[in-house]
Amino acid sequence: MTTESTPAIAPSALQSRALRDTLGQFTTGVTVVTTRDAAGQPAGMTVNSFNSVSLEPALVLWSIDKQSLGYDSFTQQEHFAVHVLKADQQHISNLFAGRGADKFGQVHWHAGPDGVPQLEDCAAFFHCRRVQCIDGGDHTILLGEVLEFTANGGEPLVFHRGRYRALAGD
Repeated sequence: MTTESTPAIAPSALQSRALRDTLGQFTTGVTVVTTRDAAGQPAGMTVNSFNSVSLEPALVLWSIDKQSLGYDSFTQQEHFAVHVLKADQQHISNLFAGRGADKFGQVHWHAGPDGVPQLEDCAAFFHCRRVQCIDGGDHTILLGEVLEFTANGGEPLVFHRGRYRALAGD
């Protein structure tokens, strides 16, 4: 039953929201993925769909919304980098999750392998060669071969139920 102050929501919208809330029960790490666009300019976005696939060969994956502003850059460039953020890098996550700002003008970075932007002082870094783009509904799954990696350590930035969270102590 709906009232005038509560608009009716289509069942598909309710189901979509419920699915999103249920998926939010799974805690994820937070990463920033970077590449260069067709003009050679740095491009980057916050991603929490990063996952390992295989150790031999070394493969990782992440997914990008087909409506994302950086979609063409990430699906057409050969190389990308995944940066695992530290707990104190929430500001970087927020910056790369937003639109329109000069993201790279607000962080410390340098051109890494193959010219891919490499953020400094992250918990871990993976330089990858894109080997496959896989259709995944409203997203595309990018499968990458890990060419280089570095682990710097530190407490990770984690996301759960729509918020950043801290890990419980040891």
